[in-house]
Amino acid sequence: MDFLTWTFSWLWLVFEIFLWAATLMILIMVIIDLFKDHSLAGGWKALWLIFLLFLPLLGTLVYIIARGKGMNERWAAKRATVPEEDSYKPAASSSPADDIAQAKALLDAGSISQGEFDALKSKALGNQYFG
Repeated sequence: MDFLTWTFSWLWLVFEIFLWAATLMILIMVIIDLFKDHSLAGGWKALWLIFLLFLPLLGTLVYIIARGKGMNERWAAKRATVPEEDSYKPAASSSPADDIAQAKALLDAGSISQGEFDALKSKALGNQYFG
């Protein structure tokens, strides 16, 4: 086998692997969408699932053609949701000196370790701390 034939056979293998991975990803996305659709009854979901499992390429193509608009709307609605905001809001300080004084008080009380104090001090001064 010469070098050119060997190279093309490997490129073809990589292309086939890419196509199988893409097909599998699309099939998984269709199955996820099938179970996220609340307007479709359970029996229809079961029929779609059987169709998708026994004829995956044809089933995926038919599903995307028949229900693609609703699938797009469901995925777009998921992207449009905003995650809940974290309820933790650190107290605003007036200066880095106040932050360091509060950290020192915590260190003296034994609430934090010396390493944690150093990290808080570094943060108050605007430095990155990677210790």
